[in-house]
Amino acid sequence: MLQRKLFLGARLKRVRRERGLNQSQMAGELGISASYLNHLERNQRPVTAGILLRLAQGFDVDVKTFASESGEGGGANQLSEVFSDPMLSDLGVSRSELVELADNAPAVADGISRLYTAFRELQRQPAEAEAAGSDPRVLITPETWVRDYIQAQRNHWPELEEASETLGGALVHPLSTAEPLRLRLKDAWGVEVRVVGPEILEDASQQYDPQRRVLMLSSLLRPENRQFGLAYQLALLEFAPIIAQMLEAARPPDPGSRRLLHMSFANYAAGAIIMPYGKFLRAAEEYRYAIDRLCAQFGSNVEQVAHRLTTLGRPGAKGVPFFMLRVDPAGNISKRYAGEAFPFSHFGGTCPRWHLHNAFQTPGQTIRQLIETPDGQRFFTISRTIERPIRPDLRDDALLAIGLGCDIKHAPRIAYADGLDLLNTPATPVGPACAVCPRLQCPYRATAPAGRMLAVEENRKTISPYPFVPS
Repeated sequence: MLQRKLFLGARLKRVRRERGLNQSQMAGELGISASYLNHLERNQRPVTAGILLRLAQGFDVDVKTFASESGEGGGANQLSEVFSDPMLSDLGVSRSELVELADNAPAVADGISRLYTAFRELQRQPAEAEAAGSDPRVLITPETWVRDYIQAQRNHWPELEEASETLGGALVHPLSTAEPLRLRLKDAWGVEVRVVGPEILEDASQQYDPQRRVLMLSSLLRPENRQFGLAYQLALLEFAPIIAQMLEAARPPDPGSRRLLHMSFANYAAGAIIMPYGKFLRAAEEYRYAIDRLCAQFGSNVEQVAHRLTTLGRPGAKGVPFFMLRVDPAGNISKRYAGEAFPFSHFGGTCPRWHLHNAFQTPGQTIRQLIETPDGQRFFTISRTIERPIRPDLRDDALLAIGLGCDIKHAPRIAYADGLDLLNTPATPVGPACAVCPRLQCPYRATAPAGRMLAVEENRKTISPYPFVPS
């Protein structure tokens, strides 16, 4: 029984548009009238339990995610970070107001987020802002725009999946996963592949010469990275029309964002060629998401497999909806993807209580952990180190760390959870970035919470360095 009325018009409209349906077509599949659907989309009627059930059955919608306060895009959570900034915190905007804004005006919520992102970049790079003149769009970096665009689509691209599965399924070899890629480049596109010394490529790991039709791969690349390089170039050639259509639909705001999105699409397709959807999902379920087993079968490395695990969102054939982060020893986040909910900060770093950072102390080992976010959601996570794909200078640190996680309800499907009492094992309390984390007595807090009054007393020291008055 529903405890509150659910006005989810914007989300319902998004589901319809993603499937290319008009209101009459979707209403027919839901067994309601087009006028009633129109009322639902305009939030003039609440979404009932019956409608949610039909969405789950007919459109493969996860009801819990669809009906949750955070919404599909996590808009309310993202807005909470924005309005916790000291510049805005005195407004006292309630959580319910943010949820209402994210639900009823998602484009407006996205606009607020973009403006705040530009404001942060302005603070970080004042010289860049001055050079930009009156055009604030340059303050939204290509990386930020592309990351947000990919996440808005749940990091799943049906057009590329279908084409990659057809191509990848045809490229088989009994002893090598890379050789069919090389032969396809040679036979279909006349491209010769050469492995060359780093002095030839200078600061590149691979380079394609379209005039000579030669693809050069650095000899510093490991075998699985060379294989991925072959698949990347093949995707650029084979799927050029598909990627061009996807770029037009995305409408990137500037040439830099367009080029980065182009590369992201090709990277996605490369992983899908090497690990075709159906074959990869069957193997993942059979091996219960044991990463090393998947690496061995598909000739890929840990990072490639982990990234692929976040893309398994095909309607009717979904895998465990993982989220993924990649960090360096300094805590800088260089990748973040999510197949479903993502429990960490959009603008800040990660919680120090999550064992992702501990992975650097035990290289090569898999660390498992149950975590709980301030809203009571529990997640099962694994963390481990990986090596950089290329290491030009042997004096440099070669390690990065990746963290994978999912809602605890999916943990029984995962081999790494074996032996854990998922119901009774205490979960580690974690939060978003310290500046927006609501946890009161956290000894790991690195910064004072934004917009909160500190409860510091000269005659009493607390375990938490920044105690604050609860709201």
